[in-house]
Amino acid sequence: MDVIIAKNSGFCRGVQRAVDTAMSVSAQNTYVLGEIIHNSYVVDQIKARGITTVDSLDEVPDGATVIFRSHGVPEDYYKLCGQRGIKVIDCTCGFVRNTQKIVKEQSALGKFIVIVGEATHPEVIGLQGWCANSALVVNDPSFDFTLLKDKDVCVVAQTTFSIEKFEKIIENIKNLCEKTVAVFKTICYTTYDRQFEAEQLSKRCEAMLVIGGLNSSNTNKLYEVCAANCKNVFRLSGPEDLNFDKIKNFKSVGIVSGASTPMAQNREVLLKMEEKSTEVNATSSMADVVAKIDSESKFKKGQIVTATISEATDDGLQILLPFSKKEIPLSKDELDCEEYNAADYVSKIGETIDLLVVELKPTLKLSQKMIKVLAQEESLIADIESGKEFQVECTGYNKGGLTATLGTYSVFVPAKEIRPSFVKDLTKYVGKNLRLRALEVKKEGRKKEIIASQRVILQEEKDAREAAKAAKEEEFFANIAVGDVVEGKVERVTSFGAFVSVNGFDCLAHISDLSWTGAKAVTDVLEIGKTYQFKVLKVDKEGKKVSIGYKQLQPQPWDLVAEKYSVGEVIHGKVVRIVPFGAFVEVEKGVDGLVHVSQISYERIETPASVLNVGDEVDAKIISLDPEAKKMNLSIKAVLPEPERKPRAERNGDEAPRKSRAPRRNDDEYSDWNEGSISIGTSLGDLLADAEKKNK
Repeated sequence: MDVIIAKNSGFCRGVQRAVDTAMSVSAQNTYVLGEIIHNSYVVDQIKARGITTVDSLDEVPDGATVIFRSHGVPEDYYKLCGQRGIKVIDCTCGFVRNTQKIVKEQSALGKFIVIVGEATHPEVIGLQGWCANSALVVNDPSFDFTLLKDKDVCVVAQTTFSIEKFEKIIENIKNLCEKTVAVFKTICYTTYDRQFEAEQLSKRCEAMLVIGGLNSSNTNKLYEVCAANCKNVFRLSGPEDLNFDKIKNFKSVGIVSGASTPMAQNREVLLKMEEKSTEVNATSSMADVVAKIDSESKFKKGQIVTATISEATDDGLQILLPFSKKEIPLSKDELDCEEYNAADYVSKIGETIDLLVVELKPTLKLSQKMIKVLAQEESLIADIESGKEFQVECTGYNKGGLTATLGTYSVFVPAKEIRPSFVKDLTKYVGKNLRLRALEVKKEGRKKEIIASQRVILQEEKDAREAAKAAKEEEFFANIAVGDVVEGKVERVTSFGAFVSVNGFDCLAHISDLSWTGAKAVTDVLEIGKTYQFKVLKVDKEGKKVSIGYKQLQPQPWDLVAEKYSVGEVIHGKVVRIVPFGAFVEVEKGVDGLVHVSQISYERIETPASVLNVGDEVDAKIISLDPEAKKMNLSIKAVLPEPERKPRAERNGDEAPRKSRAPRRNDDEYSDWNEGSISIGTSLGDLLADAEKKNK
């Protein structure tokens, strides 16, 4: 018997990715929406890991993890998962994802969508969800396409549909439709290859074996192709369905399998054929076929295989791999245990263990602990794909940007994605941590790459800060008005004032508004870091400025004069100004009193400057006080001892009496004064008039 196995056998790339994901991610609180593939053998393996298969998204608890299989799902499923806090691990096949994009875009352009496929197939159900379930689904070339006659039509295909049927349907639609028909041949290229190879094999072989799940669409298509060219076609879901007696007399047997059929099942069928052919002494090339398939594609790096424990030694375990009669060693260092003890594994002989293929050459290397490591990595990558921020250390750079690694993934940050502004020198980032968000995650064979951006994170944070600041400012200006008393913390000072934080907004307290008596420096009045009460003086909403004052809430010096001083009290002060009619004495900061020229000395003086200098300290008695008018009159001579008066000489009667002459005065010159906040209430003219009366 000559056995020919199709080259395009085993999982396609999309299915392989979905299965590898389901076999490596953490099983805790993880669900698969629908069977991961249409193969009970694989589904049972995933179930054994503890991952639950559900038929509806409603069966997935909030906050859990869900795997979307390669068939894809309706568009709104992603939104529903986001609303319920469900983490999505999206294993949608790239070909299916492309079809979803076409359906969405063409539907948005007003095209009438026709999906060539099986209406009940999960891929087609998913596609309907990208055009509001408005598509027409057909699978028969004899369908009455009259309803499409006056429509702009867009045609896509289920990726695993029969090529022959698809082409006939397209021909019928084009012959009938009067308007444009946009055709997208979205059948997966692996489907083309498998169907073409099945056609060629079935034409040259006396019998054909078609291996795959009985509910697998692409496997059923292979069966149809083979049946059209060969009379003896046998459909097998696995080795248990093989009846060797029915094929033992055929000289040539071809074997094809669907994209959801693992190579393991092909090997099982071949091994069973080899065993049976030996029993009947049939001339067979079976051993050569098994050897060839083992050598070509028995294992792949990164694949998870289930092995059987056959022996436990001090160095580790001896295991039997599927479809192999030879034991291979598994080092104790590759076991997922805290401390290896051979005795602990003796009782487990005969049990199965999941192992990851780490290396193929020069010898096969397997590991149990790496499954856990990769599971954690895949969980992390799933988070990253969903938009979660992650951090890496920059390890290098090239002309285009920065480079780094994250587990088995390389990370690339384009120069324009490092920060919002232009980066001239990339070298300064080497060795530094980068905060990143993925722009794209590539998983093409062994190549795993994350293209990421730090700029988007920094820009979002900047925008958020500015938005928060704007909202805070808007609220601040909506609730502040001139005259309000506010509490603020002194943040920093300058030569012209203090910047005070009032509800998080910087307000200016000018140095002129800090003290009634004037301040040489802000720190003479306010202390940085302390909180004070201020009065709002001016609000400029457009300019985003607020002026506040501290002194406006403090009593003015003259407000306390009545409590602190009284007429007749002697004060000690400093001469601060000298004018022709007297001298001003500073009683305290902000309070000046006037010593009239007549109150400086008992002796007659020409000018105040003849006996007083600015800066002289003097004692004086308060002779009048009017706090409301801010007037205080002082007398220096009142605190001096009164000189003795010389007796007046008697006049000779012969002398003519001297004419009394009133002193000359200028009421305009010595009229009421007001300089700043200080004024004299008693005019010089009144004082001279009083003196004249006394002389008389």
